[in-house]
Amino acid sequence: MKSSNLYKSITALFLLGSLLGYSQKKDENIGTEVVNVVKPYTATISDAFKVKETPALDDDENTKKENIQYNIFSFPVASTFTPAKGKAEGVDKTRRDKLFSNYATLGFGNYGRVIGELFITENISSTDYIGGMFRHHSSQGGIKEVVLEDSFYNTSVDLTYGSQQRSYNWNLDLGYQNQIYNWYGIDQTYFNQDATFYAQIAPDHMFHNAYLGGKIAFEDSFFTGATMKFNRFWDDNGSAENRFYIKPSFVVDINEFAIKTNVVVDYVAGSFDNDYFNNEGYKYGFTNFGINPSVTLNQDDLSLNIGVSLFYSADLENSDSKFFVYPNISASYKIVGDLMILYAGAEGTLQQNSYREFTNENPFLSPTIIVAPTDRPYDIFAGLKGKLAGNVSYNVRGSFMQEKGRALFRNNPFPNATTPDLEITAKGYQFGNSFEVIYDDMRTVSFFGELKADFSKNISASIQGTFSSFSTNNEIEAWNLPSITLNANLDLTITEKWYAGASLFFVGERKDQMIAPGVNDPAFYDFSTITVKSYFDVNAHVGYKFNERLTFFLKMNNMFNQSYEKWMNYPAQQFQIVLGANYKFDF
Repeated sequence: MKSSNLYKSITALFLLGSLLGYSQKKDENIGTEVVNVVKPYTATISDAFKVKETPALDDDENTKKENIQYNIFSFPVASTFTPAKGKAEGVDKTRRDKLFSNYATLGFGNYGRVIGELFITENISSTDYIGGMFRHHSSQGGIKEVVLEDSFYNTSVDLTYGSQQRSYNWNLDLGYQNQIYNWYGIDQTYFNQDATFYAQIAPDHMFHNAYLGGKIAFEDSFFTGATMKFNRFWDDNGSAENRFYIKPSFVVDINEFAIKTNVVVDYVAGSFDNDYFNNEGYKYGFTNFGINPSVTLNQDDLSLNIGVSLFYSADLENSDSKFFVYPNISASYKIVGDLMILYAGAEGTLQQNSYREFTNENPFLSPTIIVAPTDRPYDIFAGLKGKLAGNVSYNVRGSFMQEKGRALFRNNPFPNATTPDLEITAKGYQFGNSFEVIYDDMRTVSFFGELKADFSKNISASIQGTFSSFSTNNEIEAWNLPSITLNANLDLTITEKWYAGASLFFVGERKDQMIAPGVNDPAFYDFSTITVKSYFDVNAHVGYKFNERLTFFLKMNNMFNQSYEKWMNYPAQQFQIVLGANYKFDF
């Protein structure tokens, strides 16, 4: 087939060459011919075959990828280019106050008031430190309508030694406090005596408190830490109390959950030389053992804490013991991120009461009270918290609480004002001018609201209030518990040198009881419910930073000069002013 095509090609070339050669002969006459066209010429187009855009490749070698190995050879290249130095744009920076390790405060005011503080701390090594704090607050008294001595003194010294290690830290604390108060709240209308009678009453009494405590905390350990404290409290009327507690905490990881367990051992024991009517004394002692395991679950916007509190309480004086089980459940759900968070829960506990804690709340107790723990089966609550804006936060909450053996303060009975030589036989707290502690089962419904705002770095404010309704089983009133409490605060940084602040407190009406010998028969007592009026107290302060070390301040309390009573027959000091200075320093 191929040779035939070659033969035809050679023949065609030969004929073409003969014709070309013939045509170039000189003086050649072609002549004329007649050509008859039988049919017109019709051109035809041969079929075209379109090449595929992606041809099929049958060769397997075309699909194989070659492994290419290459190396980059780096070598330095000399350059003579020198970039021009840029100049940073100036930024206005707020001058930061220098931090000092120590400070001293001293102030003086009316009513013979003296306040003082001294705080000192020093690093003794790269990990260990030692510190101390001295506090003093006293007043010489001078309330106009008071006929008994009304001065007070409160002085304390606290020492600490601590260490900050890489995986744990610990500290030991040692302290002593001395307090002097007067039972000056005598009802002058009831006694209606002259100055000689009141001069025979010795209303002063003294408290002493000494403690030794410590704390340790671990990182990356199932034993997260513990706190411990021993407290010795006594007065100058033969009363004394010892309290010791230790509270270790543990965390155990099981799968994706962390189980946290708090343990508490709380012991309190004390004695009083006499009861209110000079009979035999009274002793008390309780040891509470508690354990509180809980687990926290977090899923998306829901957080749930499920736990239980178990307590075993031993009454050491009466050889009695009880077992308590309390819920410890809480949950929160983010409805709109951090703007609106719904939370609710039910919690309970066994509260260990003590003579020391009672006197911190009411220093005018008689040294004849009864001390016992409070059983709180449950506190059911629900609320809503969040942010109204980036700098305004809120919190509203409602709760219903059940308590068994709730401690209440009530005025002690009045003696018979006509008893001969009363000023000689009676003690300084036996003139209806002291308070006792009574216990009752109570139910409390309360509503709480709080609003905080940081308008700028120089202005912040807050307001909060609690509205409560109390129901008692045995007592006719929830003695000395206000149904309304409100307080508000405002802090201002006026300039770099000046700052100021104000606070307002409102306490609603409270009920107390006057127990006095009967008018017709002094052998029997009459009981009268007394309303202690509500009050508000407005306080303010202003300060001037003379330099980074020295600051002067002015404090004003009870600015509206109110003569209100915090406790029945105990008027407070009216307008108070204190002028002082604070000095910071380093050794």
